[in-house]
Amino acid sequence: MTDREALLYEKKDGGDVECRLCAHTCRIKPSKRGLCGVRENRKGALYTLVYGVLIARNADPIEKKPLFHLYPGSRSYSVATVGCNFRCTFCQNHDISQFPRERGDIAGREVTPAQIVEDAVNSGCRTISYTYTEPTIYFEYAYDTAVLAREKGLGNVFVTNGYMTKEALTMIAPYLDAANVDLKSFQDDFYRKMCGARLQPVLDSLRTMKDLGIWVEVTTLLIPSLNDEEDELRHIAGFIRSLGAETPWHVSRFHPQYKMTDLPLTPARTVQKAVQIGKESGLKYVYSGNIPGDDGEKTFCSHCGEMLIDRYGFSIRKQNISGAACPRCRTPLEGIF
Repeated sequence: MTDREALLYEKKDGGDVECRLCAHTCRIKPSKRGLCGVRENRKGALYTLVYGVLIARNADPIEKKPLFHLYPGSRSYSVATVGCNFRCTFCQNHDISQFPRERGDIAGREVTPAQIVEDAVNSGCRTISYTYTEPTIYFEYAYDTAVLAREKGLGNVFVTNGYMTKEALTMIAPYLDAANVDLKSFQDDFYRKMCGARLQPVLDSLRTMKDLGIWVEVTTLLIPSLNDEEDELRHIAGFIRSLGAETPWHVSRFHPQYKMTDLPLTPARTVQKAVQIGKESGLKYVYSGNIPGDDGEKTFCSHCGEMLIDRYGFSIRKQNISGAACPRCRTPLEGIF
């Protein structure tokens, strides 16, 4: 199932191809691969090497994505192939995201889009999440699965770094209900040094998603000394506010891993300060991540402060919503419920 011609590319002189799937827009010579390691030029045609080859699949709580305003308490059938168009030094899934780049190989088990959808239905999931690695690099596989999922009444979710082209987003938008986008920093230098990418395409994708009607939640992993200064946090919060005050912001705690084991765990007070900054910037919903039991996991009415959803980690202890609105003041709770 791996021999599948890719979508969204252009043929160039000399047998080269230009991939138009992600913002790297790699120009790939014959017999070579793009930066993601899973798209290869074969005699002047671009092929995806991971179509139908899953490296991971699980039925996860939707809160794990994290998505707090999409069918709270439901489960999402979560899938991934190997590969990524970023090379983040702090990646929590580096063993599969960097597999093609570090080992030069493709790993996984053959599973068709129809099998994914069938498994999602049988496991009682409400949505399918394309996650763990970067769904953009297995776009063809995700797209075909998403189309079938929609036919069966399932929603579709991207958990993404946001580094795709507008063409890719426009193509998947009719089948994509929601996305959690990592806004890793507001410094282009951070993106270049830590991720091998740039900031602006991520900002552009976030605006495009909102324009296309995709429900968007944003996550920022706070890494001590690298992206946790108050000024930067205010810039991130201000940008998210420009997308719409209803856009949830998840501020997560860093745990040392992969190539970044020399930095400490993010102090809880840093995360809590970021949550405060988000609220001061006018965001209605700001959440703390990786601090189970913190009040920052809960959803409160943006008007009267009534607690609407009580969470602990990835579990929901209580929902206090009446018709997707606050039962006390009837203020709508934005999202998909």
